[in-house]
Amino acid sequence: MSSFVSPSIFKLTLVMALSSLSFVANAALFGDDEARRAILDLRQRLEATQKNLEATQQKLEATQQKLETAQQSVKSQSDENVSIRRAMLDLQNQIDTLKSTQAGMRGSFEQFLKELSEVQLKQKDVLQTVDSRLSKFEPINVVLDGLEFQADPAEKKQFDAALAVFRTGDFAAAQNSLLSFLLKYPTSGYASSSLFWLGNAQYATKDYKESIANFRKLLTIAPEHSRAAEAMLAISNCWVELKDLKAAKKAMEDLVKRYPASEAAQTAKQRLSRLK
Repeated sequence: MSSFVSPSIFKLTLVMALSSLSFVANAALFGDDEARRAILDLRQRLEATQKNLEATQQKLEATQQKLETAQQSVKSQSDENVSIRRAMLDLQNQIDTLKSTQAGMRGSFEQFLKELSEVQLKQKDVLQTVDSRLSKFEPINVVLDGLEFQADPAEKKQFDAALAVFRTGDFAAAQNSLLSFLLKYPTSGYASSSLFWLGNAQYATKDYKESIANFRKLLTIAPEHSRAAEAMLAISNCWVELKDLKAAKKAMEDLVKRYPASEAAQTAKQRLSRLK
């Protein structure tokens, strides 16, 4: 730590020293006692002045020390400010990096949501397609000619198509369609109705024996069929066409016994009365 003396104090000290010299020189003009007192007085003044100088010097040194301490504090604060600025800059860089990363993640997430939405739409379309295709194979409930059963959509479609051919009056083609159906679906719920219409188509083409055989199959597999009485009446008609009146009469009598309340039974009764 450096020390210094104020210029004003130096001048004061110099003046006092010169005054002392002058006083000493003048003291020679006085007596010994007076000279001694003057010298003692001057010495006391010099000592007092010296003490003042030393006190002043100490104050100056203390002030200098405080100044240096203040300068160090300012420098320390300056260094700390630099460190803070650097830390803030690093923090800002980290924030910018996080913002950039967040923006990238947001973009990726939005892209993911878009792709997920597209996948869900495709999945929905696929499920609808699958459901549509499966619906073609799922059994459906059918009520026909007094019977209730389940049938595949394809099964129903083929039966409806065969019946549509019959209704056009093309009985030969209808026979082929109905026979194809029965060969493909021998245990179908449509089988009894198919046999009824097949027997009628064969009657129309004068294939009476096959007609009788298919009507009898109908009565065997579905005696409660709503067209069973009609089938028995049709059998009697076939025997009439075959010139077998005995068999025809037997078929009508069986019809009256088995289904007495049916319209076919009333028709059979009228015919039987004419045969007597």
